[in-house]
Amino acid sequence: MALSEKRKGEIYIFTEVIFGAFLPIITVLTYAQLGSFVSLAWSTLIAAVLFAALITYRRAWGKINNFSLIKYSIGTAIFVSVLFYGFLFWGLTYTTPGNASIILLFQVFSSYLFFRWFRHELVPFSHGIGGVCMVLGALIILTPKFDGFNVGDILVLVGTLLAPLGNHFQQEARKLGSSAAVLFLRSIIAAPILFLLAAFFDAPATREDLYAALPFLLINGVLLLGFAKLLWVEGIHRISVTKAVAITSIIPLLTLLFAWIILGQVPNIWQLVSLVPLILGVLLLTDHIRLPTKKSRQ
Repeated sequence: MALSEKRKGEIYIFTEVIFGAFLPIITVLTYAQLGSFVSLAWSTLIAAVLFAALITYRRAWGKINNFSLIKYSIGTAIFVSVLFYGFLFWGLTYTTPGNASIILLFQVFSSYLFFRWFRHELVPFSHGIGGVCMVLGALIILTPKFDGFNVGDILVLVGTLLAPLGNHFQQEARKLGSSAAVLFLRSIIAAPILFLLAAFFDAPATREDLYAALPFLLINGVLLLGFAKLLWVEGIHRISVTKAVAITSIIPLLTLLFAWIILGQVPNIWQLVSLVPLILGVLLLTDHIRLPTKKSRQ
């Protein structure tokens, strides 16, 4: 039996989840030699080369010459590659991969608010409770000792608030071109901006630093910002962004596990406690759990 387009989209997103769980960990491993924006800039450029090779293999360069596609790709580059990933990579210099992956769950809430506002839809009661749960979970992870905020956690949170608009542009761009075309344009537009940010914020990277970090840059560029993003764009082309982000709610658990194994970072009680309201909020906002409502009297 042939898979439906919806089912294909879910499989693409589930597969992307496995790769996504490694992104904060691999990124942190590059920081032994490189600054955050240097790491992101080179990873993005490597991803652009991958997408260019794929477009060349498919002989599809002629399909990129589309003004609307380029317009939406510029929006995607700014809000996803520069702002979302910029705040994520910057935040990871101050916080742990586990914390970052948990805060990234807040994308469900920010995506929900964005698309509800965009469509001028009313918020059902169960979704309101789900939103409260998401905010509660974010507060638990942001202020575990109630003595102030971790700047890295705040930076990652800011990134999650900007991601929905970028995903909207990405969906529109995918209607006009292939995933490889969208991601190539996104990456090639963003790379020069990221290198400028790297020159402004980070110390210059030596050739030795780049060689030492090269294995992790290749993993980030080819697999995590490359192949995994192809899966993501194909996924949200077939299912809603809100549902796709909801599927990614398993990423924090995987990241905490992998960070424990690879980096020796044992999950703390606050990280585990915050996951309870966050995941409950995800299930409520995506209608996997529905609260009973009072029926009006006839």
